[in-house]
Amino acid sequence: MNMLESVPAVRRIDTARRDLHAFDIVGHVSSADIENLFGLLEAACAIDPRVDVLLRVVDNEGFDWREVSPDTMRQGKTLASEHVRRCAVVGERAGLVATHGIFLDTKPVEFREFPSDDEGVAWDWIEGRLQ
Repeated sequence: MNMLESVPAVRRIDTARRDLHAFDIVGHVSSADIENLFGLLEAACAIDPRVDVLLRVVDNEGFDWREVSPDTMRQGKTLASEHVRRCAVVGERAGLVATHGIFLDTKPVEFREFPSDDEGVAWDWIEGRLQ
């Protein structure tokens, strides 16, 4: 494994709101990266029972959804449905489609997609900003 392969695809972004959790999702997203994202959200929800999420998808090279266990997916969707109010996803169309497995069909999450050039609109919609 070379050094670049060990860089996580999911990276936290500091925000100005404690209950807003933002992440860069960069390149190829492995099942371990997806599990890491769910773990980060689980930790956030332990502190704040209701959270908002912004995902910024950059240079998406695919998600390994098939390698994520059904139990992990079920737990992630349950976590989202119980704790996430709003989810904004920013990126190009292929990257947006790839994130659907995380939040799209999770009720009652309010889910909205934004093209990369509308990132500012996404931050406004989620009522947040970078720290």
